[in-house]
Amino acid sequence: MTATAPDSGNPPTAESAVRLDLPGGRPVTHRNVAANGARFHVAEAGDGPLVLLLHGFPQFWWTWRHQLGALADAGYRAVAMDLRGVGGSDRTPRGYDPANLALDVTGVIRSLGEPDAALVGHDLGGYLAWTAAVMRPKLIRRLVVSSMPHPRRWRAAMLSDFAQTRAGSHIWGFQRPWIPERRLVADDGALVGQLIREWSGPRLQEELDDSAEDTLAVYRRAMCIPSTAHCSIEPYRWMMRSLARPDGLQFNRRMKMPVRVPTLHLHGSLDPVMRTRSAAGSGEYVEAPYRWRLFDGLGHFPHEEDPVAFSTELVNWLGDPEPDR
Repeated sequence: MTATAPDSGNPPTAESAVRLDLPGGRPVTHRNVAANGARFHVAEAGDGPLVLLLHGFPQFWWTWRHQLGALADAGYRAVAMDLRGVGGSDRTPRGYDPANLALDVTGVIRSLGEPDAALVGHDLGGYLAWTAAVMRPKLIRRLVVSSMPHPRRWRAAMLSDFAQTRAGSHIWGFQRPWIPERRLVADDGALVGQLIREWSGPRLQEELDDSAEDTLAVYRRAMCIPSTAHCSIEPYRWMMRSLARPDGLQFNRRMKMPVRVPTLHLHGSLDPVMRTRSAAGSGEYVEAPYRWRLFDGLGHFPHEEDPVAFSTELVNWLGDPEPDR
């Protein structure tokens, strides 16, 4: 697949920017499913127990392209969804608080006709995976979170740890009206490529080749789909603006309820966005087998920076009958 940055005079459509093939031309099924009052685009490969993958910012389902193939080969039905407002999913005027976004996720599980799923989330997708496991535990078979602490840990770190507050400065910047949206789409989404480069570890930064440049172009093009920039940052606006509001305090209290499904927590040791000390310790909110895995030398996108190591860890843990070892 070859991708180019979008033409600023001709904004891309969701159909052209999102419905992509997997590496090597591997087949993937694209379709839309209805859930929680909206329509969601999903990319699917393989048959077997459902594994639902949730992307983070500033990406969409395609961030899981390597894991879709690895999971399908391992005998799973791997499905990567576009979150509300992103990729090929509906861009609604409201509904970007984490509780509602988590209900999107669990609604998609039901719409896929499955009794439950192993939930895999990165960044914002990880935040929603934690939330879904608390809100609808019967629908979550196992939980895998990458590059994101438990929501209560995240809140505490952003409020009390100056180093984490500085590392998450982009989230504070999102609180301004309109300016963040304009910056994200300026110069054909150049900021998206810049953020992915800066947040990656040296392995990806030092080995940028033609295919990596294509990858950045894919994410830049998807961000330039009309309304995507606004919808992408709305969850972060809620997360910060609700810190002292009744809805935010209620959500924080609700997240005191422990996670009761086996949990694998993955993190890059060089993550400049979410510090290791902020993510570590999330196991205190898990009353089930919990496994912490730190990838040395990787940054904020371990599933893309070293897809073989990440996929191996993921597949082995999902297939482990004794996850508490």
